[in-house]
Amino acid sequence: MTATSIESTTTTSTTSSSPLAPQVAAPAVGPELARSWLLVNGAQAERFAVAAGSAADVVVLDIEDSVAPKDKERARRNVISWLDARDERGVQQHAWVRVNGFGTQWWEDDLRALAGVGGLDGVMLAMVESPEHVTRTAELLKDTRIVALVETARGVQHLQAIAGARSTYRLGFGLGDFRRDTGFGENPMTLAYTRSQFTIASRAANLPGPIDGPAVGALGPKLAEATAVTLEFGMTGKLCLMPEQAATVNEGLSPSLSELSWATEFLQEFDADGGEIRNGSDLPRLARARKILGLAGAFGLSVPEGYDVHFEAPTDTYHC
Repeated sequence: MTATSIESTTTTSTTSSSPLAPQVAAPAVGPELARSWLLVNGAQAERFAVAAGSAADVVVLDIEDSVAPKDKERARRNVISWLDARDERGVQQHAWVRVNGFGTQWWEDDLRALAGVGGLDGVMLAMVESPEHVTRTAELLKDTRIVALVETARGVQHLQAIAGARSTYRLGFGLGDFRRDTGFGENPMTLAYTRSQFTIASRAANLPGPIDGPAVGALGPKLAEATAVTLEFGMTGKLCLMPEQAATVNEGLSPSLSELSWATEFLQEFDADGGEIRNGSDLPRLARARKILGLAGAFGLSVPEGYDVHFEAPTDTYHC
């Protein structure tokens, strides 16, 4: 699904002013909206089922950075075996795969081995530095979604072109490798310009929001703070390195209760007032409210029954 169709679907599904009905189980979240992207070492096949049963929106079986050169072939076999198999209910296993970067000795072998594998949802291409890396990958994996993982200064310099490549599905920020390449520290302000570039390039190319790098080893409040940074820079996904991180990331990158409450109340009030534009703030508020409730529907969220707290409109919806 393209970013354009997502926006259309979101708008259509939220024209009602009623609060969303509670859902028994959270729906499956597609990769265009996926918040948590859980990386799993491809050489450790015993971890695949645990990852698949976690709260992660997307599981990414890794045959790149986490796998030693001597284990690459075994990891690749593990991944293909998993993707070719069915679970105890007879349902096809599925996942994304992080493949080795263009120009490495494993890149072409990875793609040829994965071509035609039934459970492959898409690939995350490591170390993307030019649109050619994405294009050449797409030639070997036709009709496969590609997340371009940009991890170097050279790649960031070419972000606009990479985002604009026909086969780029979404951008990802390889945070650790980027810091090693540039010498940047971990302070969010140090990486503010870089994160902003990912979001601007994604929006300009009409892609879903970019995927931020992981918070290594972080759990609890520390992970929540790191996820808040991701959200602050307009990034809508985040890499996870442990299954335990997925739920916190999902919560941090979903509409908050205050946003849901405001959006529901605004649409109720707008409809009760005749559904006509009254001032310059109505259009941006309509767009924001519909987006919030569309995401809430996709993530299985709702305002609790009886909840009646009023919140101010988001600051970016005020008329200037």
